[in-house]
Amino acid sequence: MKIATKTLHVKGMACAACSANLERSISKIEGVIKAAVNLTTEKLTVEYDPEQTGVEQFTEIIDKLGFRVEQDELKEITILVEGMN
Repeated sequence: MKIATKTLHVKGMACAACSANLERSISKIEGVIKAAVNLTTEKLTVEYDPEQTGVEQFTEIIDKLGFRVEQDELKEITILVEGMN
């Protein structure tokens, strides 16, 4: 089994109950090994099996709970580096 880790910036959490609810809901997704929310930094860190789940499922749950993921978190950037020996 492969294990991936993704950290998402989640907006809209106002209290510890909000963050606990989000953490519990993400933890229930099949393939999620661990979900941890830091209310102060508004970050959700998820360890998961990428063959079973992924960011789409996480954002779907986040949206259903009334929170939102900062869109910059969902962009993928590829940087080509030349000249390295």
